[in-house]
Amino acid sequence: MSETPKTPVAILLSGRGSNATALIEACKQPDFPARICLVLSNKPDAPGLDMARAAGLETVAIDHRLYKKDRDAHERAVDTALRDAGAQVVCLAGYMRLLTPFLTTRWAGKMLNIHPSLLPVFPGLHTHERALDAGVRIHGCTVHLVTEGMDEGPILGQAAVPVLPGDTADALAARVLRQEHQLYPDVLRRYLTKSQAPISADAALLVA
Repeated sequence: MSETPKTPVAILLSGRGSNATALIEACKQPDFPARICLVLSNKPDAPGLDMARAAGLETVAIDHRLYKKDRDAHERAVDTALRDAGAQVVCLAGYMRLLTPFLTTRWAGKMLNIHPSLLPVFPGLHTHERALDAGVRIHGCTVHLVTEGMDEGPILGQAAVPVLPGDTADALAARVLRQEHQLYPDVLRRYLTKSQAPISADAALLVA
């Protein structure tokens, strides 16, 4: 049996990298169609970089603070690192930088992001608090292609969880996060193989 071709994928993160961990674990499977070629952060002390190094992966930190307010120069450095690593696809996994058209255009159709709400509702930050304040009964997460507009790109897949009586933002976030860790690898697999097979997350799914 021939081995599944593996597309080189880069991960961008700013924090602990829990979704990055899920992607890395998925890529260890022989039949998963991706390999992680680089884990990049805008924060040199991001715990996700330590996790990636422990997994034997190439890492790089490109500290945005060193570039002052020159977002273009920072993104050019990021783009150079991605291309030097041979990345063909980029997965944002808690990368807390609003990207400019330079990077979104350069990677149009090849950059994915996971967002903790059922887009198009609750784009941006503090999604769990906003979901509770709005009184919604269903919340969840979305994987989408990155475009110039924040959290506006085409939706590739979603996983839904119920909002329970007495939920706190932390409790809701933890339940959503469990679905994120299943959804992101499954959507990446489908995206790379152009598969129509069902996503395997244990939740009600809305798939584009």
